[in-house]
Amino acid sequence: MDLLSGLSQDQLRISAWVMAAALLIVGGLCNWRKIHWTALGSIFVFAAVNAGAGIYVLNHLTDARWAPEGTESLTAPSFAGTPLVGQYLGPLDSALASVMSGVNDFQTFQHALPVALGFLGTSSLALLWSFPMMIVTLVISFFVGRRERSRFRKYRSTVDRLSVELEQVKLQLAELAPAEPVLPAQAAVVDVRMHERPFPA
Repeated sequence: MDLLSGLSQDQLRISAWVMAAALLIVGGLCNWRKIHWTALGSIFVFAAVNAGAGIYVLNHLTDARWAPEGTESLTAPSFAGTPLVGQYLGPLDSALASVMSGVNDFQTFQHALPVALGFLGTSSLALLWSFPMMIVTLVISFFVGRRERSRFRKYRSTVDRLSVELEQVKLQLAELAPAEPVLPAQAAVVDVRMHERPFPA
């Protein structure tokens, strides 16, 4: 089943732009911090859709959708209705119809080939644009990564400093804590065994 049979060449061109723009918008809304990577991905999607459209046109060269508007197929005149000799010109009609069919196919090929090359050329141009965009993306990612590492080191040093200060506070609290009071009952207890005298033998 041909899912693209209802799309004209203009609709195929628009679909490439729509898909690339949709990816850019959705990616930007989901994670705007990585919008540079999303833009690079949208360029690749645009190139892939155009390449697919070009291949599709090449696989359907005889489709009338690629012909300009107003183009009509050529038809061979019929000699079968000629008086007296019409019955003998029937094979000539078949031959002319076959020739005209071949001419129409060739004409359709002439119309389809520039359309396919246009899609493939747009895809190649998008891939060429992707190389400088890739360099820009890598540079942005490098600076963003360096900033994130610097921020992480700053947070780590802050956590370490706070941990040291917390340990110092714990030590100060332990030094300021009062000693356990001695209860009077504990102070009055005398070890009786110390006053016992051994029995004489």
